[in-house]
Formats: sequence, structure tokens, C-alpha cells
Amino acid sequence: MMNAIDALKTRVSHGKLIEPGPSEAIRLEIESCALRAADHGNLRPWRFLYIEGPGRKTLGELFLKASKGSGAMLSDAQEQRYLAMPLRAPCIYVAIARIVEHPKVPRDEQMMTAAAATQNMITAAFALGVGAYWRSGDLASNNEVKQGLGLAENEFIIGFVYMGTPQFPDREGPTLNRNDFFEAWPPK
Repeated sequence: MMNAIDALKTRVSHGKLIEPGPSEAIRLEIESCALRAADHGNLRPWRFLYIEGPGRKTLGELFLKASKGSGAMLSDAQEQRYLAMPLRAPCIYVAIARIVEHPKVPRDEQMMTAAAATQNMITAAFALGVGAYWRSGDLASNNEVKQGLGLAENEFIIGFVYMGTPQFPDREGPTLNRNDFFEAWPPK
């Protein structure tokens, strides 16, 4: 297992994932890492749905139904694309922000906390040798998808996290210049 600093500095997404998905023991480790996200007020404004096996086909059918429900005319190829989306990885987590009314913790902060929990998961997956990538897009905000997944009115999909065995070795991430992103304030 990789140490935390190395995982944070070298994590990359893996867009091509194959079987097997993470074992139950590895999933429990990944899930435990989500629970340690920064969380003002200890609201735990997140939850995750785990989908594998035949559930991925059901999710693809939901994606297609939701896309058709938006009034779009789809070609056969586009329909097949929606059905195949969840088959891109052995398992998928649906990352959900669960917003609660709170006098000191606004909605946006709760959304960021749920995103931090999700980031913890993909970094933990990387550290444990599991490939992962985070997708959002139109389907994440589609009401039919939200209803089909059983989300409540106060819940929002912040992304779909695909996990599995990387088909290719880790690629090197881009080299970023720290000075492009950090500066002292006030300026000297």
C-alpha cells in the first residue's frame, strides 16, 4: 500500500478499467476513507450507492430511459452508448450529497464536504492499486435518474465513481508549477 503523501501527489484517473473490481475488504478500506472527509458540524452530508454485477445493466437502462425522457431523439448507437456506460467498470459508486438545514453550515459547504468524501475514496483507491475515475455530466442532474436511484428531495448526485483494475499502467500526471496556484497575501 502506498503512503498518503505519495498517493496525494501522484494520483491519476484510470479511464480504462477491467475485471476484477475491488474485493470486499478493499472496498471497506476505500469506504472508511470517505468517512474522514473534512466535515464542519459533523453533518455527514453524503451517502453512496454501490452498484456491481447485474445492477450495472439496470443502471444503463435507467440512463437510457432518462435520456429518452428528456425528449431527445436517439440513434441506435446513442441508445447503445447509454446502456453501455455503466459497463465501463466492474463497480460504480453513486456519490450523493445529502443536504440538511443548518444555521452555520450552508448548502454549498455541505456539497463540498460530500465532494471531499468522494475525493478521499478515489485517492484511497489509487493508494490501494484500484483504478478509479469520477464522472458527472447531465445524467447526474437528471431528475429521472435521481428518482430511479431513490434519492430524496434534499439529495443530489455529485458524480459516478467507476472502479476496477486498471487496464494500463499508471500514466504520469501533468507537472504543475506550484507558483501558478499559490501566492502569499498580502503581496509584498
